[in-house]
Amino acid sequence: MNSNEKLKNFLTQEIIPDLEEAIDEMFSMIEKAKMASIADKEELQDLQEMHAECKDIVSEIEAGEMPEEEAESILKEFVEMKTADEE
Repeated sequence: MNSNEKLKNFLTQEIIPDLEEAIDEMFSMIEKAKMASIADKEELQDLQEMHAECKDIVSEIEAGEMPEEEAESILKEFVEMKTADEE
């Protein structure tokens, strides 16, 4: 399996679902509180932007437009982020 396939699988099976869950939790929290702080709005915006970027990366891989080296580098960054979040 090449780096593009590994990155696509990692994004679609790990990162994107985690982001969608976090976005849903933020919406739920904001809805229950009936308002959102500036920090909450910024966090929600950051999560939505990261979600969109991940979707763009998957599209780029599917279109065959991502160089193998770039996919490898991005995959390494995401694995490091995911590992740091779990600690």
